Amino acid sequence: MALLLNILWFIFGGGFVAWLLWILTGGLLFITVVGIPFGWAAFRIAGFAAFPFGKDLVDARVVGEERVAGTGLANFLWIILAGIWLAISHILAGASLCLTIIGIPFGFAHFRLAMVCFAPLGKRVVYH
Repeated sequence: MALLLNILWFIFGGGFVAWLLWILTGGLLFITVVGIPFGWAAFRIAGFAAFPFGKDLVDARVVGEERVAGTGLANFLWIILAGIWLAISHILAGASLCLTIIGIPFGFAHFRLAMVCFAPLGKRVVYH
């Protein structure tokens, strides 16, 4: 079921657009030295944005990794500079998809992406 939802999401639910925008964001962040950690996080989220069904984004500490010092401050800066705008765009896309019955699962996927927009650093993709 997750495979079918991922295919439909990528083609019709905004997965391709979300993937492309996260990839472009990561590429732009890699231009600056300071933005490289954010770029890696954007690339990790791009894979999740392309095919979100059957996956979850969790804090890296949940999978046994140590948190890098300064991650909280970096996530705070991310929220102010980019996260709030990305979250708003995902919320609007999710709300518009939820207006149709068939778009409700895709709307919920956008809502999950909106939550990730607030703290992309220190997240890892896990499969369930």
